[in-house]
Amino acid sequence: MIPLPTRLRLLLRPHPGWYALIAAVALSCVGVMAIGTVKPGEATQQARFWLPVALAVMSVCVIPRPRWIGYASYPLFAAALILLALMILPIMPRSIVPVRNGARAWISLGSITLQPSELTKVLFVLSMAWYLRYRSSYRTVRGLLVPFFIMLIPVALILKQPDLGTAILFAPTLFAMLVAAGAKLRHLGLLLGLVALAVGMNVAIALWAPDSMQVLRPHQRARIQSMVSQVQGDTRYVKTTGYQQDKAITLVSAGGLTGYGAKRSATIVRFNKLPHAHNDMIFAIIANRWGTLGVLGVLSLYMMLIGSFLMVAARSRDPLAQLACVGFAGMVFTQVVINVGMNIGLLPITGITLPFISYGGSSLVSTFIMVGLALNFASRRPAMLARPSFEFDNPDAIFQ
Repeated sequence: MIPLPTRLRLLLRPHPGWYALIAAVALSCVGVMAIGTVKPGEATQQARFWLPVALAVMSVCVIPRPRWIGYASYPLFAAALILLALMILPIMPRSIVPVRNGARAWISLGSITLQPSELTKVLFVLSMAWYLRYRSSYRTVRGLLVPFFIMLIPVALILKQPDLGTAILFAPTLFAMLVAAGAKLRHLGLLLGLVALAVGMNVAIALWAPDSMQVLRPHQRARIQSMVSQVQGDTRYVKTTGYQQDKAITLVSAGGLTGYGAKRSATIVRFNKLPHAHNDMIFAIIANRWGTLGVLGVLSLYMMLIGSFLMVAARSRDPLAQLACVGFAGMVFTQVVINVGMNIGLLPITGITLPFISYGGSSLVSTFIMVGLALNFASRRPAMLARPSFEFDNPDAIFQ
């Protein structure tokens, strides 16, 4: 057991985890200001309640040893899966599991609501890191099936809510962790090709197949059709399914180099009536209020955050810390790319938040848990008698 004064000195010494904290706090402040542009009341709640709660939970995550975190990851992940399964049961009362926008994704706790899928994302990364840390079976195609099968369990439950945006994050995150763990790229490339083929077939079916052959839900199909039509210059969906994306693109492009500022931007957004401007479409508010320079600043903070996670992974000798931080980096990167892509018309609307910036307590708490764990891992001394992890003597073996 490390004495408390020594633990504090290790935590406070310079390490890459502090850059992640700085970026996370800066992004959260940007988020409060952006939310305040359209929803001042929600901005106050984000700043005065959810941000302190997130920072408190992050501080707790700095305390336990990585080994304890690993031991707890399996039962906590199993508990999260059970909770996700219970939420989609028809017998659950609406007072506990309300239906919002057609989805049963939240649990009502009086005046606040929590989204269990947000915490499930973090627990999935920790469980996969704990599972992969001393294995080599994933260097075969058959061995890769186990982690992907585990991944499909939360994905299926979240899709059943339905919440496509959150479900999309799991596969890229696992892919990044497997690359870091040393899985063969040709095996991963084969699986990636199959996934790309499946996605391409679904898009083709959504665009050209008759209704009797459709796989996607009607609203998902409509979003794909409206996005493709918008790219082609066809405005037939602008007033219906493509309304939200059209308004977001308009606000992004209108921001120019420096934006309109708080007051004018609030007026412009209110005039355009952008749906979900304070959460899923918050990037459009940033671009309109602060312009291209503000967008570049926000993206730079994300690169700083992701780079910090990867630096913690590179400097750590603990396989759990290495794989978990790579998973955190992959998840944040994927979430940012999807959110920005759907705001500028390159991806269909999927309902996904912008980390640290969009309004939402569950999302903010879960992302600060990642930062707290990165701080924890970065401040630990290397284990003296640790067994060999997933690393291989021959770095070229990953390509074989």
